[in-house]
Amino acid sequence: MYAPPDPSIRDASARGARRFWLAALVIALSLAAWGIVSRVSGRAALAMATAEHAIPTVTTIKPMPGSAAEQLVLPGSVQPYNEALIFARTNGYVRNWYTDIGTRVKKGQLLAESDTPEVDQQLRQARADLGTAQANFDLAHTTNQRWQGLLVTNAVSRQSADSAAGDASAKKAALASAEANVARLSDIESFKRVLAPFDGVVTSRNTDIGALINAGQGTALFRVADTGKLRIYVLVPQLYAADTIPGLDADLTFPERSGKTYPARVVRTANALDPTSRTLQVELLVDNSSGELFPGAYTQVHFKLPRGAESLRVPANTLLFRSTDLQVAVVGADHRVTLKNITTGRDFGTSLEVLTGLAPGDDIIVNPSDSMATGTLVRVLQPPPPPKSPPQQ
Repeated sequence: MYAPPDPSIRDASARGARRFWLAALVIALSLAAWGIVSRVSGRAALAMATAEHAIPTVTTIKPMPGSAAEQLVLPGSVQPYNEALIFARTNGYVRNWYTDIGTRVKKGQLLAESDTPEVDQQLRQARADLGTAQANFDLAHTTNQRWQGLLVTNAVSRQSADSAAGDASAKKAALASAEANVARLSDIESFKRVLAPFDGVVTSRNTDIGALINAGQGTALFRVADTGKLRIYVLVPQLYAADTIPGLDADLTFPERSGKTYPARVVRTANALDPTSRTLQVELLVDNSSGELFPGAYTQVHFKLPRGAESLRVPANTLLFRSTDLQVAVVGADHRVTLKNITTGRDFGTSLEVLTGLAPGDDIIVNPSDSMATGTLVRVLQPPPPPKSPPQQ
């Protein structure tokens, strides 16, 4: 006989099914929540790692102190104390020359002689004209004296006497003109003897026997230089112009004379800056009585300039070349970058002198990137610790 199911059994089955599905739903929701949380956490970690890796890592260095008594070294040009190009003053041909390059000469010493046939002929003609003018003047002067004597006795008219006096005056003026012409041609003829203008050495000879010479034209016959003292010309930058004054001592060094210095002294300055290079031309004087130094040589001038305060030096690879000014990137305590404008002084090749814009304790970034800007967050790479010394036995 069939018996109906017990209601309590059905309720228990329904409750068990509901529990099962509720547990399954809780598990599913937990899995979904765990997946969402893990993905959000992963994204946050990725964002943090990306931001962490986006911070540039830099190396810093502090400015190096520069000595206030350090020398200022500048290139200089050596020139003779006096130098002259000797040109011919009259036309002709070179008859002979007596001095060659390297010859030491005295003032007034004969350097060369030339033949001047045209000038010689003109001088002879001028002397003949002078003789004619002298004869005409003598005759006119005698005639004038006679007519003046006859005028006293009224033997001649005053008009005739005045005509004789005027003729004598004209002949006197013609005589003076002839004398001046003879003196001029005599001076020109004397120029066929080429003389040294001062004591010195012949540094160039540009003529030879038989060469045609024209007065004041063409190439100079000789070049004479006074090398007993030498002038040194230096262009001093504007930053040091005020300290470079007459009387300042300096030392000269030459590459061909290693280890030897020559004392020099500033004798004058231009007292004005070149508007193009912003430099001051300075002239120094050095004794060369021994003849060791040569005009035209290159030298390095070592000035000992008094500086009011010590300067700083920075490596050349810390500079930023921007359109405005020269800058360096300085890292602060908050690891933020600050770009500072600096004023540079001397260039030492691998380093530069900084006059303004930096403090001795600033941390300067080495090899900063072109994209570096004020406010950039950076990570400072700590320098490796110094190696430990081995223990003493």
